[in-house]
Amino acid sequence: MIRRPGELAGLGGRIARISGWRRALLAVGLGVAAAAALPPIHALPLLIVAFTGLAWMAAGSRSVWRAFLVGWWFGIGHFLAAFYWIGAALLTDPERYAIVVVPVVLGMAAGLALFIGAAVTLVHLSRARGAGLALALAIAWSLAEWLRGHILSGFPMTPLGTAWAPLDAMLQVSALGGVWSLGLITVLAAAMPSCLATGGKPVRRWGPVVGAAAMLVAAGLYGAVRLAGASEANVPEVRLRLVQPSIAQELKWQAGQGEAIVEHYLAASANAAAEGVSHIVWPESALPYRVAEEPALLEAIARIVPRDGLLFTGSVRSAIRDGGERRYWNSLFAIDAQGAPIAVYDKAHLVPFGEYIPFRSLVSAVKLTYGAVDFSAGSGPVTLLLPGLPALSVLICYEAIFPGAVVADDARPEWFLNITNDAWFGMTSGPYQHFASARLRAVEEGVPLVRAANNGISAVLDAHGRITARLGLNEQGVLDAPLPVALETPPLYARFGDGLYFILLLVGALVVLTLNYRSQILTKK
Repeated sequence: MIRRPGELAGLGGRIARISGWRRALLAVGLGVAAAAALPPIHALPLLIVAFTGLAWMAAGSRSVWRAFLVGWWFGIGHFLAAFYWIGAALLTDPERYAIVVVPVVLGMAAGLALFIGAAVTLVHLSRARGAGLALALAIAWSLAEWLRGHILSGFPMTPLGTAWAPLDAMLQVSALGGVWSLGLITVLAAAMPSCLATGGKPVRRWGPVVGAAAMLVAAGLYGAVRLAGASEANVPEVRLRLVQPSIAQELKWQAGQGEAIVEHYLAASANAAAEGVSHIVWPESALPYRVAEEPALLEAIARIVPRDGLLFTGSVRSAIRDGGERRYWNSLFAIDAQGAPIAVYDKAHLVPFGEYIPFRSLVSAVKLTYGAVDFSAGSGPVTLLLPGLPALSVLICYEAIFPGAVVADDARPEWFLNITNDAWFGMTSGPYQHFASARLRAVEEGVPLVRAANNGISAVLDAHGRITARLGLNEQGVLDAPLPVALETPPLYARFGDGLYFILLLVGALVVLTLNYRSQILTKK
């Protein structure tokens, strides 16, 4: 039988022709397979199964609606498997929230899956086949990830580029075009085997597959060369102590626990100066008190702060504004050896339904974090200049997952301080995904990142995203480590943001159009 150019045969043709509930079930399964490549499993070969199968299903869709449904079902499987841990946060207070765990997790997966549905619809409308089909899918998927990271305050947790977290060399592509570009080439390589089901000479089928594999090898070689020339220098006279107490979230605000929690932090931080530590870091909302409003607590902290050093701690901050309204912020304080808070940073990118209720005037809902009042947002990224330390930018929890939104416009920091509390998510993939996403900010900006977590994963990363010191999930203890230096010359992504990424998208779209035109010429012949 003579097939038209680009027509699918063999396994690809059979998958493309699947219909009904089997089609939906297969799409969900492929989405789950793609999620298995994310932290902490990193089953990278499954990306080939997932995206080659998705490409075939997109090509076999007979209408826009069917194409959308394929993507939507794929997205539901993907996001259910990737973000099931959101339910763990609800179960920290099961009496109030257990009943809504399933609808919340399903609802979020279904909502995020709309981005994937739109992406596969775009692939269907492109009418691309062969290598063009894989490229169209890579462009559409990557653009969907970018939009997911920006629309409605954004949720760019665990983009596909984080699948490469075990391989430091592969992460270095993010220094050029951000994690979005890394995801773009990942999907392109994973979907390219879909060419094997098309007709034509072997070189037309195998050539793009070999080319895509060579592209990944080139990316890895670029990263290896970049790391081979990387400095391992540290900032002189700065040694940090990160305290990870691993306090269960359900105990954090329990009556009678406050004093024990304070004593734990103080004991873990004692003798820091005698052990060569210059600065101490406690995680997000470390203590169940508003630290700045507790003179006795500040006095106790002053006794453990190294001379000429600082203690950083996350804490709720409150103040009465005009009109007598008391407002609250999720903040970080820098406290000196006299017990004085000399600097404060207020979290700017708040978690919807965790720290505030969107459209509060229209929606009646209870947020998950302590207290019934919404947190207020800070002004955005700020570069702090503090005695004895290089300039720093503070990222509180969720803020570290936003590419291109971690540095102030007016001053480049020399390190990131990321404090977080992943105890909300227990022994799930959530803390691993959060950590992997934060690592990419160090690579993109060429700035070391110091991460202190109430419970996993606390670490020090150099300006290439390499882990120089680490405390794992559920480990209780302290981590003493030097502070790596920042790169002297910022990477391309730090200078131009998403510019190179959008150029890649534009070039890719032009290639798809060119391949489509050539395919039409061959069909007429």
